[in-house]
Amino acid sequence: MKPRHQRVEPFAMASSPVESPTSGPPTASDAIGSRSLAPCYTSRIWKTLRDRLPSLNSSLLAKISHIFRRGTPAHRHRRRRSGLPLPLHSSATMSSSIAARASRASIMLEDIMEYVLCNLHNVQKSLHFWQSRAEGTNVRKIYFMIFERGPLAFIDGAYEMISRLGPGGAPFQHLSHAASNTISHKIASLTILRRCLADFLAQVYLEVNKYGGTLIEDDDKSLPFVLMAINSLFLKLEASISQAHELLVVHNSDQSSVDQNGSYVLHFEKIPEADLEISQWTETNIRDTTDLIYQNIQRLESYFSFILSTCQKPKRLTLYWLHYTCGAVGLSLCSVWLLRHSSLMGSSDIDNWICEAKESAAGFLKDHVEQPLVSIRDELFETFRRRHKGVMEIEEVQLTAESLHRMLLAFCEQTKGQKLPENIPDQEMLEMVMARYEKEVMHPLQNLLSGELARAMLIQIQKLKLDLETAMLELNQILKANEINFAILAALPAFFLSLLLLVLVRAWVIQDKGAEGRGRVARRKRRLLVVEVEKRLVQFQTCMDEGKEDDARCLYGLVLCSLDRLYKAVERHAKETGEWISLRQDIVDLAKPDLKTIYKLTVTSRMGRMYDCLLPSSKRQ
Repeated sequence: MKPRHQRVEPFAMASSPVESPTSGPPTASDAIGSRSLAPCYTSRIWKTLRDRLPSLNSSLLAKISHIFRRGTPAHRHRRRRSGLPLPLHSSATMSSSIAARASRASIMLEDIMEYVLCNLHNVQKSLHFWQSRAEGTNVRKIYFMIFERGPLAFIDGAYEMISRLGPGGAPFQHLSHAASNTISHKIASLTILRRCLADFLAQVYLEVNKYGGTLIEDDDKSLPFVLMAINSLFLKLEASISQAHELLVVHNSDQSSVDQNGSYVLHFEKIPEADLEISQWTETNIRDTTDLIYQNIQRLESYFSFILSTCQKPKRLTLYWLHYTCGAVGLSLCSVWLLRHSSLMGSSDIDNWICEAKESAAGFLKDHVEQPLVSIRDELFETFRRRHKGVMEIEEVQLTAESLHRMLLAFCEQTKGQKLPENIPDQEMLEMVMARYEKEVMHPLQNLLSGELARAMLIQIQKLKLDLETAMLELNQILKANEINFAILAALPAFFLSLLLLVLVRAWVIQDKGAEGRGRVARRKRRLLVVEVEKRLVQFQTCMDEGKEDDARCLYGLVLCSLDRLYKAVERHAKETGEWISLRQDIVDLAKPDLKTIYKLTVTSRMGRMYDCLLPSSKRQ
């Protein structure tokens, strides 16, 4: 084993650009490295102090060292959000204490998976945006170049259009060509970055799958192998990204935009312990190598942050700046108008409008909410105890009918000169009256004074009164029978208004947050994730059959990214329905590299048919 004072520190390589002033202009890797020089030098000072004080309690030094390392940027471990688990192959017969122990390697691998999946997801979102813009018409591309890139781009686009309005200028064709070049360049850059990240993700997952069993059973012996494998993968990623930038420079005609990104070179540090045998690794070597890998993670994150800042999807504020500007102008004008009618300017218009609004709202609530509800309550609970007196009662109609019967009976007995029975029908007596009335009408003036014409007319008036009262009685009964219906009709405006407010509040509270929401849109996105996994599995198998191992490995990384998104989207819903254990196992099976594609396609088909959180809305019943 080498002496400690002869061991090469990994942080010495990070400061190499400072020691060579003639090395050329600073690159992005130098800028990234300079941000981590302070904790690196502090770490070196701490290790020197630790070596100079060997007599102190080693456990106390270990605790202080642990607290110190947690404070450095390289060890600020964020708790990873629940996502696609690592294939650690924990045995069911293993003790619970060993199985629950989060090893240093698993924490580091989870951090790498989190950073890579997050960057890969951002790249895919930006790539989908630019692909949708590339599929649009020329008018849509021109609109994007002028109105969806911010106010400065709007001014530049308008000026360029005006300057090319002369003969032979063709401003619209120029803008369309510029938009196509810009979009195609961003698509090419993002496609290459996605390929590099997906390939790196697949290789990391395969390495974890290779050492998964030993990482839990024997963490100390397997950790050096994992650290060396991860470091070699970082170096391969550096080479693939450098090659990708060279391809962009060669094949892209817009050299200025490529040169702007090509001047920033990603550079990872190589662990000096790679020349040591596994048996010679000490705890210090493992800790220093872990620090170096975390430093490489930070460099990767900073590099992709810079690259994505030049070709990522524009922010919502940039895309809709014109709408927000018009809204701000309209709001300003409305504010000025309100200020002119406010009490600050000596006007009482707003106070009067507020009072009128209060009165209108109170009247609406009273007419369409309070009174209909009171009427419904009275109709439902007091129908058999209290009834309001109607316009016409049945007793009054009975009195009018009896009076008409007596008048008819007296008239008929007088005109016939004989006694009639009491139970003679009114209709028969009315026929006698009408027959006498027809005779009397033949001499109206004579019979009006000395005949029975006036008496017959009064009997007919009494008959009309009885018919009118009977009709009013029936109408009153109809109104009483439909009181609850009229009350409900009066309350319908308030009901529909309340329903509208309830729908708006529900849509605001329960929003479809991507594929993790609760609505039909979120359910459709979860099903599309399953379709995406299935399509990429088929493409992966096709590349494997054709011998394209590099393309197959890239597609496998994209499958892992889609499975991670699906895992996060269905976890909460599957736990609510009790399907999470089975669904989680299916997702883990889809990520296993040693399972055949035909079995994985069977799993995706079953997932879309069996699990409630992945069923279409129309089939949930």
